[in-house]
Amino acid sequence: MLENIFVGAYLGILGLLAIYGFHRSMLTYLFFKTRNNRPRPQAHFREEELPTVLVQLPLFNERYVCERLIDAVTRFDYPRDKMTIQVLDDSTDDTTEIAQAKVAEVAARGFNIVMIHREDRTGFKAGALENGLALSDSRLVAVFDADFIPPANILRDTVDFFTDDKVGMVQARWGHINKGYSLFTNIQSLMLDGHFVIEHGARHRSGRFFNFNGTAGIWRVAAITDAGGWEHDTLTEDMDLSYRAQLRGWRFLYVDEIIAPAEIPVEMASFKSQQHRWAKGSIQVCKKMLPTILKSDESFKVKLEAFFHLTANFAYLLMIALALLLLPNLLLRTQHGWREVLLIDIPLFFGTTGSIGMFYITAHKELYGKPLRALAKVPLLMSLGIGLSINNAKAVLEGIFGHDTPFVRTAKHGVDNKTDNWTRKKYRAAKGLVPAIELLFAAYFMATIFVAFKGGHFVSIPFLMLFLIGYLYVGVFSLYQRR
Repeated sequence: MLENIFVGAYLGILGLLAIYGFHRSMLTYLFFKTRNNRPRPQAHFREEELPTVLVQLPLFNERYVCERLIDAVTRFDYPRDKMTIQVLDDSTDDTTEIAQAKVAEVAARGFNIVMIHREDRTGFKAGALENGLALSDSRLVAVFDADFIPPANILRDTVDFFTDDKVGMVQARWGHINKGYSLFTNIQSLMLDGHFVIEHGARHRSGRFFNFNGTAGIWRVAAITDAGGWEHDTLTEDMDLSYRAQLRGWRFLYVDEIIAPAEIPVEMASFKSQQHRWAKGSIQVCKKMLPTILKSDESFKVKLEAFFHLTANFAYLLMIALALLLLPNLLLRTQHGWREVLLIDIPLFFGTTGSIGMFYITAHKELYGKPLRALAKVPLLMSLGIGLSINNAKAVLEGIFGHDTPFVRTAKHGVDNKTDNWTRKKYRAAKGLVPAIELLFAAYFMATIFVAFKGGHFVSIPFLMLFLIGYLYVGVFSLYQRR
């Protein structure tokens, strides 16, 4: 009886994860099916008709990168009389003085730039954006976070899409300033490429909803207003506003030829805080918006994709449950023969992991060619995803149960290349108990691998190694980099 319960739970969880894997495969299929349906502007603005653009630069304790960002924006090849720059500073450190000096320098060069400093961080980033928007009458608004270096042509390349009055937002693809800094940043870049190339590309070009990523995008101000404006009851205000705007009928465009390079987190703790915020925020948006989406008049394909998009992070809870069940499954399945392995375990295994490999290899090949290089990274990427499961499962539970936490921004260190040293920089992510739990899970999987070896379950060992390496890597580096 006990064996049936544990084995049934194990196979059921693996089956649910395989469903999300199948959805990932469907996105890859949609990417190939629609890859030639790239958006093009329906017309072009004459020079004298170019719309006014507000460029918003939200800052919070960004002493190492704020000047770099402002300098990049001053290189935009857009008419100065049609562009206003807002530096939205909520900082509590010397970022305010650094940014003020840079703003004064840029203003002296003839740019229309203002700095808006808030002592009260109500609404965090969403509150800063909303506050700045209320002080402008521009038709379009572009948002760039502090870790970005937007290219000079980004406004010119996006503005013509707004000749279509139904277009509410245009999202650029994120590039990677410091992709080659370490193996860690290289794996993160592959994760982001999969999100932008496959997810955004497939969703947009197949007529499904996708989300603004909070930065490197340009909005029609009327779309923001019509959707109810920026709201700050979730940690992913960008995703929340995206769904509200698309439900109001505004078209969103993803243009992958337009690239805005950004700095990737170089330390594990900052990366985990970023992932925690994104995971928790998506669950908050799921609770807030999914019932409305499912009750709307949108098509079945839109509703189905929204369901998978907004519930995707529940998979981290399933991952934790699967991890805990692997050892009992090995101990209880005493009659675990090759027939069972071939008919049940291997199909479910490839349903969950094979789709991940195909997803990221496709994205890498699309951007850089050389798919074998991506193939070598996929096991490490899967291990990193598994290692994040405790951190992100915590975020999901906080989102489900409404546990309020502040908006924790990702620490940026101004790391552009391998020679930059971030270890003496000021910013660090908050400490917690999660790394210790990750190391406990690593120890648990050492025992599980031993049991698998002793029991002759050799086919399970590569799968178990992904868990061991993931929890060990994330846990050890989280503690090591705290020094």
